[in-house]
Amino acid sequence: MFDLKPNCKHCGVNIMYYTQEEGLIRDAKRTELESASARMVVARVKAAFIGGKLQVFRMIAVLVAVAALLVPFFTTHYTLPFFDEKFSVGILGVIFGFMNGLIMKVPAFLGSKLLSAHTVAALVPAGFFIVLVLIDAAMFVILLCSFLNLTKTAKLMCRLSLVGAGISAAAQIAALVMKLTVKDAPYASVTMGFGALAAAAVFVIEFLINRQLLKNGIEPTYRENDIKRKELLTKLRAGEISLDDLPLPVLESEEEHAERMRALEEALKAEEEGKEL
Repeated sequence: MFDLKPNCKHCGVNIMYYTQEEGLIRDAKRTELESASARMVVARVKAAFIGGKLQVFRMIAVLVAVAALLVPFFTTHYTLPFFDEKFSVGILGVIFGFMNGLIMKVPAFLGSKLLSAHTVAALVPAGFFIVLVLIDAAMFVILLCSFLNLTKTAKLMCRLSLVGAGISAAAQIAALVMKLTVKDAPYASVTMGFGALAAAAVFVIEFLINRQLLKNGIEPTYRENDIKRKELLTKLRAGEISLDDLPLPVLESEEEHAERMRALEEALKAEEEGKEL
């Protein structure tokens, strides 16, 4: 137990490096399989975001859809003795409404005989606006995760785009109805914005882009044999096969074989030149 020398006292073999070659071969096999899996992920990311002009336009459209919500859908103006407030239904308007406490007064407005009807009419398009915010947030998250499954996420974005366009149109109609409802009221006025129309237009563009992507096909192009390597890696992690059962290289195309032989020749040439020096 006190013999700590690295070599076997019987045969002289270095115990530490006895199985080094086998370990390096296993590492080479594992690296080949894991590199293929990583290349497939990179290929899906490229196909999802920068695989073509449509993918780039889709990213821009998702960001523009969020920016469209900055434009007010409508602005309502309350004018009463000792009270004069404006509220815009848009991202900035909602933020300012929270900051100045106007949104917190909505329950009081609903309980007011004078302002209740107008407040209810304003809450309808405001509710549509909140739904659009959630849809835009969902579209953004789906876009970020689109590389996981390119086809399914494109189909889901198509459906959400149609829903968003419909809700945007409904918000515009509700705002028009509210404007007509209070047009003769001396204490309130409504100014129409084009935020809902802008949101509807962007949703339609998103739908057309995703539909065209599905028509053209957005599946990535993988390197030859990478799919088979990924399958072998899955079996390896599941314990169905072991590294010792696989050859080295595990899988190799003619192009990869030529590239490997070229690299080997360059390495041997460099070694010979080093010896001559």
